Amino acid sequence: MNIKLDYSDVSFKNDGRLKLLIIVGTRPEIIRLSEVIKKCRKHFDCILAHTGQNYDYNLNGIFFRDLKLADPDVKVFAGSRGINTGDQVRFLGREMMVSGSDALLGRVFNGRGLPRDNRPEVTDEATPIGTPSVNPAKRIIPRNMIRTHIPMIDVFNTLVESQKLPIFSVAGEPYNELLARIAMQAEVDIIILGGMGLTNDDYLYFKNLFENAGILDHIVSFVNTTEAPPVERLLVPDMALTAAEYFAVDKNEKVLVLLTDMTLYADALSIVSNRMDQIPSKDSMPGSLYSDLAKIYEKAVQLPEGGSITIIAVTTLNDGDITHAIPDNTGYITEGQLFLRKDTEIGKVIVDPFRSLSRLKQLVIGKKTRADHPQVMNACIRLYADAANARTKLENGFDLTNYDERVLDFAKEYSNELLAIDVDLKIEQMLDTAWNLFGKHFNKSEVSIKKEFMDQYWTGKE
Repeated sequence: MNIKLDYSDVSFKNDGRLKLLIIVGTRPEIIRLSEVIKKCRKHFDCILAHTGQNYDYNLNGIFFRDLKLADPDVKVFAGSRGINTGDQVRFLGREMMVSGSDALLGRVFNGRGLPRDNRPEVTDEATPIGTPSVNPAKRIIPRNMIRTHIPMIDVFNTLVESQKLPIFSVAGEPYNELLARIAMQAEVDIIILGGMGLTNDDYLYFKNLFENAGILDHIVSFVNTTEAPPVERLLVPDMALTAAEYFAVDKNEKVLVLLTDMTLYADALSIVSNRMDQIPSKDSMPGSLYSDLAKIYEKAVQLPEGGSITIIAVTTLNDGDITHAIPDNTGYITEGQLFLRKDTEIGKVIVDPFRSLSRLKQLVIGKKTRADHPQVMNACIRLYADAANARTKLENGFDLTNYDERVLDFAKEYSNELLAIDVDLKIEQMLDTAWNLFGKHFNKSEVSIKKEFMDQYWTGKE
């Protein structure tokens, strides 16, 4: 969706004629006033401003054409509430911008780039937001792992620099807590947090956690809360990613951008498009949803000089519906996904091993990690799948074999020690934990790992 924010080219002509500002919103107004507007534009120094209430070419735009009206000079989408009739409105004379400097570090801004932390505004080295993504010719193949100390990411869905990876979750799951843990534990240089539609409690949770952890010096936050206008929400990703580009491109830093919640971002797109009278597409989303999301996610990049932008973004699911337009379009753009769900057996939230995927992990596992990593990963998932089959047999009243009972015991410990999102381990410890579980519950033939790794890491009975 192309929303014009720069009206620096719009001003009264100051040609001696009476100045007149005409404000319209709905189609009936336009139809009734069309002839008056044309006369006013001819005889007065006139500006026509549209509130954005009902503007779209295929709806209102068609009326402007058929009534032989020139397009509005100004379209206001953020609303005019709080502006009095006697107030003067001045255009900034520029597009939306964010500072490209180290002064951003440790700061909290709103969706318009203004401070939320009661500290001075940062205006040095301002850069326009929403610029094109990095030229593909300057990108290189991703080659480095980002360690998060979360086993279900590091071992089973390894995060790679420049990857774009969504977290799919139903409302109520602790996805913000997971993002916060990633922010505190990820082995990167800079964290950029883009919060969209956060409650004040969520905002304070991030703020207090980062302050107490003493990590604010490498975090930049752009936060839009629920009471702010929806159009401001649309600016947050561009603000966050423009700041990320400064650190990645100009400073050669490893930058991790965390975005929450892309569903609320898409809802804001829907609100604005409806007010513009755009014809909705699937699930009441605008037809531009795919390109709007792609514009954000394609900012992820690995640069030859060493800088990189990696994106992890939360997408909450409507009643768990993965076919909804938002997660459906997201899946076509991104390189995998992490699914959160509650494991009733252990009473914890886990990253679902069957529905989660990192399409770039093969670039680093066994190369940037221990050589046994791919074998251990595959064995864990295979045994966990056997446990799911055994659980189905149990639920349907079939007798369990000794192997069935052992894989069920394995799955419970595996979920608690490696799948739960509250586990904090180094990847070497994660792999050793998996080997200990193998040796505790199975024999060598049941695990089916290459002999060279069995000889080196096996801890169970021969």
